[in-house]
Amino acid sequence: MLLLCRFAVDPADAPAFLARGTRALELLTAAEGALGGQLGRAVDDPRRWVLSVRFTGVDAYRRALSPFPVREHVVPLLSEALADEPATYETLVDGVGGVVTEHPSLLA
Repeated sequence: MLLLCRFAVDPADAPAFLARGTRALELLTAAEGALGGQLGRAVDDPRRWVLSVRFTGVDAYRRALSPFPVREHVVPLLSEALADEPATYETLVDGVGGVVTEHPSLLA
């Protein structure tokens, strides 16, 4: 399961957004079933940011959103993500070190 949220951030607000995104990443990746995550800024457009976190599955993702600190710090941040596309994706293929593994669809 992949959480992928894109943000449009005014450059003047970048330091505050970086702090909020870092806290969100700490909280989400501390959850059981979190496989890791990244917070990044676009090279071609410094106003565009992305937060991505991988989870073992939908259940792990939902459990990660349950604790009070996550509802207090992460959920408000996620609500500011650009809403023109979905934010959660099922992982169909993983690749590590040139080896790929296919996974069955959760939608099947």
